[in-house]
Amino acid sequence: MTVPALAFTPVIGDTDAPLVVLGCSLGTSTALWESTIPRLLDRYRVVTWDLPGHGDSPAARAPFTVAELADAVAAGVDELGASRFHYAGVSLGGATGLELLIRHPGRVAAAAIVASSACFGGAEAWRARADLVRASSTADLVEQSATRWFTPAAVDVAPELVARLLQDLRDADDDSYALCCEALAAYDVRADLSGITAPVLALWGASDPVVGEASAREIADGVRTGTSAPIPDAAHLPPVERPAEVAAHLNTFSAAHD
Repeated sequence: MTVPALAFTPVIGDTDAPLVVLGCSLGTSTALWESTIPRLLDRYRVVTWDLPGHGDSPAARAPFTVAELADAVAAGVDELGASRFHYAGVSLGGATGLELLIRHPGRVAAAAIVASSACFGGAEAWRARADLVRASSTADLVEQSATRWFTPAAVDVAPELVARLLQDLRDADDDSYALCCEALAAYDVRADLSGITAPVLALWGASDPVVGEASAREIADGVRTGTSAPIPDAAHLPPVERPAEVAAHLNTFSAAHD
């Protein structure tokens, strides 16, 4: 296993404001957060990062774990000169956030774990998806992913962003995507939740067919200081369909733990 290389966007916002680091879902890029970020800038400076082989991050050629993704995020924040930060991540980005809380507990002031889980289960299904992508390409996942990521109304809410994110999936490096799937197959932090001391907010899309209320409540109930809340009218990528609601949750939650 190895710590993968990650690309971070430039930090935007007031240089004196607390830093919020945003992580993305498998198959997407930092575009996932673009409608949410402007709603955070009154209180925070913001940086986002791409998964290996997604967006601007270089392709991965060696296996890695979700824990090693967390180490890569911590190292990237080190390069920004920040010792302490807030975090929010969607799906695999949320899983990375839980690993950050476990492996780098003094670094994270508070974390929002969005549309994610402490264990995604179905290890064989993740390995099968990795095999499929290596045999064909991520393009074969677009139709199925569209129905998981977005409610039917999403095309009316954010048509250009929906199209861009589906193109991001097509453009993702196939082997890097497969390695992310294999990292998720091995990921399970349920036994570690009780050791997380930083405040955690677990959000779920009320129409998410991938992970939902049970996963969010397992996280919130498992950590020492946890809360959970739904995002109405959203599927697996709430920052796309409901950026105002997501930003409101992040602002309120993070402000209580600056």
